[in-house]
Amino acid sequence: MSSTATDVVRLLTVKGETLAVAESLTGGLVAADLTSVPGASKVFRGSVTAYATDLKRDLLGVDDALLTARGAVDPQVAAEMAAGVRKALGTDWGIATTGVAGPEPQDGQAVGTVFVAVDGPARADSGSAGGGKVEALRLNGDRAEIRRESVRSVLALLLKELASEQTGNERAQDTERNGGF
Repeated sequence: MSSTATDVVRLLTVKGETLAVAESLTGGLVAADLTSVPGASKVFRGSVTAYATDLKRDLLGVDDALLTARGAVDPQVAAEMAAGVRKALGTDWGIATTGVAGPEPQDGQAVGTVFVAVDGPARADSGSAGGGKVEALRLNGDRAEIRRESVRSVLALLLKELASEQTGNERAQDTERNGGF
Protein backbone atom coordinates (compact mmCIF):
# COMPACT_ATOMS: atom_id res chain seq x y z
CA MET A 1 0.00 0.00 0.00
CA SER A 2 1.38 3.38 -0.96
CA SER A 3 1.01 6.55 1.07
CA THR A 4 -0.57 8.14 -2.02
CA ALA A 5 -3.25 5.42 -2.11
CA THR A 6 -3.85 5.97 1.61
CA ASP A 7 -4.22 9.73 1.05
CA VAL A 8 -6.61 9.15 -1.89
CA VAL A 9 -8.83 6.83 0.17
CA ARG A 10 -8.78 9.25 3.12
CA LEU A 11 -9.73 12.29 0.99
CA LEU A 12 -12.47 10.43 -0.87
CA THR A 13 -13.86 9.16 2.45
CA VAL A 14 -13.93 12.67 3.91
CA LYS A 15 -15.68 13.97 0.79
CA GLY A 16 -18.11 11.02 0.64
CA GLU A 17 -17.14 10.34 -2.99
CA THR A 18 -16.43 7.15 -4.93
CA LEU A 19 -13.77 5.95 -7.37
CA ALA A 20 -13.46 3.48 -10.25
CA VAL A 21 -10.31 2.48 -12.14
CA ALA A 22 -9.70 1.57 -15.80
CA GLU A 23 -6.33 -0.08 -16.36
CA SER A 24 -4.40 -1.28 -19.34
CA LEU A 25 -0.62 -1.53 -18.91
CA THR A 26 -0.89 -1.64 -15.11
CA GLY A 27 -3.05 -4.77 -15.27
CA GLY A 28 -4.82 -4.31 -11.94
CA LEU A 29 -1.95 -2.81 -9.93
CA VAL A 30 -3.80 0.48 -9.31
CA ALA A 31 -6.83 -1.39 -7.94
CA ALA A 32 -4.54 -3.60 -5.83
CA ASP A 33 -2.78 -0.57 -4.36
CA LEU A 34 -6.08 1.11 -3.50
CA THR A 35 -7.68 -2.00 -2.01
CA SER A 36 -4.65 -2.61 0.21
CA VAL A 37 -5.74 0.47 2.19
CA PRO A 38 -7.98 -0.33 5.18
CA GLY A 39 -11.40 1.26 4.61
CA ALA A 40 -11.05 1.40 0.82
CA SER A 41 -14.42 -0.34 0.45
CA LYS A 42 -16.11 2.91 1.51
CA VAL A 43 -14.91 4.65 -1.65
CA PHE A 44 -13.60 2.13 -4.19
CA ARG A 45 -16.38 0.64 -6.36
CA GLY A 46 -14.31 -1.47 -8.73
CA SER A 47 -12.13 -1.62 -11.77
CA VAL A 48 -11.97 -2.74 -15.38
CA THR A 49 -8.68 -4.15 -16.64
CA ALA A 50 -9.12 -3.57 -20.36
CA TYR A 51 -5.83 -4.90 -21.64
CA ALA A 52 -7.22 -5.68 -25.09
CA THR A 53 -8.11 -2.77 -27.36
CA ASP A 54 -11.61 -4.11 -28.15
CA LEU A 55 -12.42 -4.10 -24.42
CA LYS A 56 -11.51 -0.43 -24.21
CA ARG A 57 -14.17 0.14 -26.86
CA ASP A 58 -16.79 -2.37 -25.70
CA LEU A 59 -16.58 -2.00 -21.90
CA LEU A 60 -15.35 1.56 -21.48
CA GLY A 61 -16.93 3.27 -24.49
CA VAL A 62 -13.69 4.49 -26.05
CA ASP A 63 -14.43 5.76 -29.56
CA ASP A 64 -13.71 3.08 -32.18
CA ALA A 65 -12.54 5.63 -34.78
CA LEU A 66 -10.07 7.05 -32.26
CA LEU A 67 -8.69 3.59 -31.48
CA THR A 68 -8.41 2.78 -35.19
CA ALA A 69 -6.70 6.08 -36.04
CA ARG A 70 -4.33 6.44 -33.10
CA GLY A 71 -4.18 3.09 -31.28
CA ALA A 72 -4.70 2.46 -27.59
CA VAL A 73 -1.68 4.45 -26.39
CA ASP A 74 -3.04 7.97 -26.73
CA PRO A 75 -4.01 10.81 -24.38
CA GLN A 76 -7.61 10.96 -25.65
CA VAL A 77 -7.95 7.19 -25.17
CA ALA A 78 -6.81 7.60 -21.55
CA ALA A 79 -9.35 10.41 -21.04
CA GLU A 80 -12.17 8.33 -22.54
CA MET A 81 -11.18 5.31 -20.43
CA ALA A 82 -11.40 7.39 -17.23
CA ALA A 83 -14.76 8.88 -18.24
CA GLY A 84 -16.02 5.48 -19.39
CA VAL A 85 -15.20 3.62 -16.18
CA ARG A 86 -16.68 6.46 -14.14
CA LYS A 87 -19.93 6.12 -16.09
CA ALA A 88 -19.95 2.30 -16.23
CA LEU A 89 -19.39 1.88 -12.48
CA GLY A 90 -21.42 4.93 -11.42
CA THR A 91 -18.75 6.78 -9.48
CA ASP A 92 -17.79 10.37 -8.76
CA TRP A 93 -14.24 9.82 -10.04
CA GLY A 94 -12.64 7.63 -12.69
CA ILE A 95 -8.93 7.15 -13.30
CA ALA A 96 -7.16 5.34 -16.14
CA THR A 97 -3.78 4.10 -17.32
CA THR A 98 -2.69 3.24 -20.87
CA GLY A 99 0.78 2.93 -22.29
CA VAL A 100 3.70 0.75 -23.30
CA ALA A 101 5.53 -1.13 -20.53
CA GLY A 102 7.68 -3.08 -22.97
CA PRO A 103 9.64 -4.90 -23.95
CA GLU A 104 8.52 -3.91 -27.48
CA PRO A 105 7.03 -0.64 -28.82
CA GLN A 106 3.27 -0.69 -29.45
CA ASP A 107 1.01 1.31 -31.79
CA GLY A 108 4.06 3.26 -32.95
CA GLN A 109 4.79 4.36 -29.38
CA ALA A 110 8.11 3.82 -27.62
CA VAL A 111 8.49 1.76 -24.46
CA GLY A 112 7.85 4.05 -21.48
CA THR A 113 5.17 6.15 -23.22
CA VAL A 114 2.30 6.30 -20.74
CA PHE A 115 -0.87 8.35 -20.37
CA VAL A 116 -2.73 8.62 -17.08
CA ALA A 117 -6.11 10.29 -16.76
CA VAL A 118 -8.61 11.47 -14.18
CA ASP A 119 -12.27 12.25 -14.76
CA GLY A 120 -14.34 13.77 -11.98
CA PRO A 121 -17.34 15.89 -11.12
CA ALA A 122 -17.84 19.32 -12.63
CA ARG A 123 -16.19 22.04 -10.61
CA ALA A 124 -18.30 25.12 -10.03
CA ASP A 125 -15.24 27.35 -9.52
CA SER A 126 -13.73 26.38 -12.89
CA GLY A 127 -16.91 26.36 -14.92
CA SER A 128 -15.80 23.08 -16.49
CA ALA A 129 -18.27 20.43 -17.58
CA GLY A 130 -16.16 17.78 -15.88
CA GLY A 131 -12.92 17.25 -14.05
CA GLY A 132 -11.06 15.58 -16.91
CA LYS A 133 -7.27 15.75 -16.93
CA VAL A 134 -4.58 13.74 -18.76
CA GLU A 135 -0.88 13.59 -18.05
CA ALA A 136 1.69 12.31 -20.56
CA LEU A 137 4.67 10.44 -19.12
CA ARG A 138 7.98 9.28 -20.57
CA LEU A 139 9.21 6.64 -18.15
CA ASN A 140 12.53 4.83 -18.00
CA GLY A 141 13.27 1.44 -16.56
CA ASP A 142 12.20 -2.13 -17.06
CA ARG A 143 8.63 -3.33 -17.46
CA ALA A 144 8.01 -3.62 -13.70
CA GLU A 145 9.42 -0.14 -13.01
CA ILE A 146 7.31 1.46 -15.75
CA ARG A 147 4.16 -0.20 -14.42
CA ARG A 148 4.94 0.81 -10.79
CA GLU A 149 5.62 4.42 -11.79
CA SER A 150 2.38 4.48 -13.81
CA VAL A 151 0.45 3.46 -10.67
CA ARG A 152 2.18 6.14 -8.61
CA SER A 153 1.56 8.77 -11.29
CA VAL A 154 -2.17 8.14 -11.77
CA LEU A 155 -2.77 8.17 -8.00
CA ALA A 156 -0.71 11.36 -7.65
CA LEU A 157 -2.74 13.00 -10.43
CA LEU A 158 -5.99 12.04 -8.71
CA LEU A 159 -4.70 13.27 -5.36
CA LYS A 160 -3.76 16.61 -6.96
CA GLU A 161 -7.27 16.93 -8.45
CA LEU A 162 -8.94 16.02 -5.15
CA ALA A 163 -6.78 18.50 -3.25
CA SER A 164 -7.38 21.31 -5.76
CA GLU A 165 -11.11 20.63 -5.69
CA GLN A 166 -11.08 20.78 -1.90
CA THR A 167 -9.11 24.04 -1.97
CA GLY A 168 -11.56 25.45 -4.52
CA ASN A 169 -14.53 24.52 -2.33
CA GLU A 170 -12.89 26.06 0.72
CA ARG A 171 -12.26 29.27 -1.27
CA ALA A 172 -15.90 29.35 -2.36
CA GLN A 173 -17.12 28.82 1.21
CA ASP A 174 -14.72 31.48 2.51
CA THR A 175 -15.91 33.93 -0.15
CA GLU A 176 -19.52 33.20 0.83
CA ARG A 177 -18.74 33.76 4.54
CA ASN A 178 -17.05 37.07 3.74
CA GLY A 179 -19.96 38.52 1.81
CA GLY A 180 -18.61 37.67 -1.62
CA PHE A 181 -15.20 39.34 -1.23
